[in-house]
Amino acid sequence: MTALGSGDPLTQVRAVVPHTWEDGVRQFNEWMNVTLLHMSGVKVTVGSLLAAVLVLVLFLLLSSVTRRLLRRYVERHDSLNLSSVYTVERLTHYVLLLVGVLMALNASGIPIAKFTVFAGALGVGLGFGLQAIFNNFVSGLILLFDRSLKVGDFVELASGVHGNVREIRIRATLITTNDDIDILVPNSEFVTGRVVNWTLREAARRLKVPFGVAYGTDKELVKKAALEAAVAVPFTLAQDGPRAPQVWLTGFGDSSLDFELVVWLDAEATRRTGSVNAAYNWALHTALEKYDIEIPFPQRDLHVRSWTRAPAPAPRNPAPKGDGGPDRGNDAARDVTNHMKPSAGTAPRSSEPDPGVAR
Repeated sequence: MTALGSGDPLTQVRAVVPHTWEDGVRQFNEWMNVTLLHMSGVKVTVGSLLAAVLVLVLFLLLSSVTRRLLRRYVERHDSLNLSSVYTVERLTHYVLLLVGVLMALNASGIPIAKFTVFAGALGVGLGFGLQAIFNNFVSGLILLFDRSLKVGDFVELASGVHGNVREIRIRATLITTNDDIDILVPNSEFVTGRVVNWTLREAARRLKVPFGVAYGTDKELVKKAALEAAVAVPFTLAQDGPRAPQVWLTGFGDSSLDFELVVWLDAEATRRTGSVNAAYNWALHTALEKYDIEIPFPQRDLHVRSWTRAPAPAPRNPAPKGDGGPDRGNDAARDVTNHMKPSAGTAPRSSEPDPGVAR
C-alpha cells in the first residue's frame, strides 16, 4: 500500500481507495474459493454453494408466484373445476422444485452427468430409511391424479379421523375436523386404507337416528311424535314424497321398543354428523315429552310360578288374515315391499326404480 505523504488530502484519498478496493475484492474472492468438498472430480466451494442456494430460492419464489397467479385466475372464473386447478398447481410446484434442485446442483459444481453417484446413494437411502417418505409422495401423486379425494371433501378414515380435506401435501394430507383441529394424515393411509368420502358425489344422504320407548306405547303415537321431531329440525331434506321422514320399528329390546327415525339430508348437512345427530335427539326428546311417551329405564321382571300345576290355557283364536299388505303406518314394511321383485303370475311393475333407497 502506498504510504501517505504530504500534499493535497483529496489526492491522497484517491490514491488509497483503489488499493483498498482491490484488497477487499481479492479477500472476498479468496473466501468464496474456499473448497468445501473435493471428491471424484467434484469440487464444491463456498461461492458455488451460495450460487446453488440462490438458484433454489429463485425457483421457490417462481413457484410461489405461479401458484398465486393460478389462484387469482380461479377467483375470476367461477366455472373452473377447483379440483383440477389444485392438481395443476401442485404439479407445477413439484416440477419447478425438481428443476430448481437440478439447476442448484449444477451451480454448486456437481454436474448432472455425475449425479448418478448421488442417485445410487439416494436409492440405497430409499431402500433403508426413506421408503415411507417415498411411499407417501407417490401416494400423494396418486390422489391428485385419481381424483377420488379432492380439497373440500368430507372424509372419514378407518382410524376414526374425520373432517374436511384442506390440502394434499408431498408427505401428508391436512384434514381439519369440525372442532377446528388440524390433523396431518400420511398419504399412504388414503391409498391402502378404507376411506369413506361423504362428498364424493354431491348427493343427499340418509341418516338413521335410533331411539327407544317403553313397552305398551302406541306405535302410531310414537310415529307421530318422531315425524314432528323431524319437521322441527331445519336441515331435513323433504317433508313428503319418496324422501320424506320415516319411522321404523327395528327391534324388541330388553326394556324398550327400538325405533329409528329415518331422514334424508343434503350433502352439506352430512359434514356435521355429530351436530346433526344431536339435533335430532334433542327434537325427539322434546316430541316424546310432549305426548307423555316414556323413555324406559333398564329393568328386570321376576316371574314366580305356583307349585301347583295350573290348567292349560284355552287356545286363542288365530288373528284373521288380511289382504297381505303391510300396516298403513309401518314405513319399513312398505319400503321393503316397494323394492321387492314381482313374483310369477303377478302384473309386472314399472322398470323405473323407486327414488327411495332400501335399507
